[in-house]
Amino acid sequence: MSRLLIAGLSALLLAACSEAPAASPATDPVDTPIETADPGSAPAAMSTALTAPLPDFFNCLRETGGVLVAAHRGGPAVGYPENAIETMQYGFERGIRVFEIDVAESRDGVLFLHHDDRFGRTIEATGYNSDTDWATIAGYRLKDITGEVTEFHPPKLTDALIWARNTGAIVELDRKKTTSFANIWAAVVAAGAEGNVLMISYSDEEAAEIARVAPGAMMTASAFGGRDIERLEGLGIDRSRLVAWTGTREPDPAAYARLLAEGVEPAFGTLGRPGERLDDQYWADGDGSEYQRLVDDGVVLIATDEPYKVAEWLTADDQGWATCATP
Repeated sequence: MSRLLIAGLSALLLAACSEAPAASPATDPVDTPIETADPGSAPAAMSTALTAPLPDFFNCLRETGGVLVAAHRGGPAVGYPENAIETMQYGFERGIRVFEIDVAESRDGVLFLHHDDRFGRTIEATGYNSDTDWATIAGYRLKDITGEVTEFHPPKLTDALIWARNTGAIVELDRKKTTSFANIWAAVVAAGAEGNVLMISYSDEEAAEIARVAPGAMMTASAFGGRDIERLEGLGIDRSRLVAWTGTREPDPAAYARLLAEGVEPAFGTLGRPGERLDDQYWADGDGSEYQRLVDDGVVLIATDEPYKVAEWLTADDQGWATCATP
């Protein structure tokens, strides 16, 4: 993201939150401060928080050629683990505005951020999410992308939601099998973060369930044109709240054109297994021209494992946010 020197970053630094009671993720939380990344070494970032309703915001991006760069698993970096609020704050201070995060559930019903079924890869511990109570999980320490143990701990979903609400960021919520869409949406509503959330679906059945248990939610669902959109509408999905996921393999400009003609925003992922993902291929020559081509072809959301590079390379994300984030 080009480093726009827009004043007022400090107004966006979070006054994040304490947790809801452990056994009730839907209980209204109370805000308290948390530690954030040191902004002194960060480039100046955009100061405009998202205040536009999400459907209007995405419509504006589609109509003006704007794009969002979504940081996969929260945008981990050296010293900053995946699925951590401190990592999202670090990215936010560097101009990232969308963070894909993973939602698991502990044995005693607390929603928290973690990707894998078991601990070990990203957390200094062993065992499974579903077999471990929150009090134990909260004491674990997170590892960064090099495997080094940090001083950061797994956060509750509630804390991440209130962080998003307070900063004006957007979080994409990826449900893991230990929890349900209903539980996740209850936490979103309790945190007052409905306007900062995209729910992720991986099948028509999941999209239909989201539409049923989370009325009014924006969501991503697989679609490549009008017939797919009509099929989703038949399942109860509102196209005005749909972002069309078009995969991670090869860009499909023809599909993007069809979706745009239907008034639906295309999303594409360059993330994936290291060595195989498009992120690695696109940066092999040292430039990010392929990402700009995606923008030129109409993609409105790019999910990536290289959010810092992509955001630095593009200007359409800065311009789109400045144009569309405030009604």
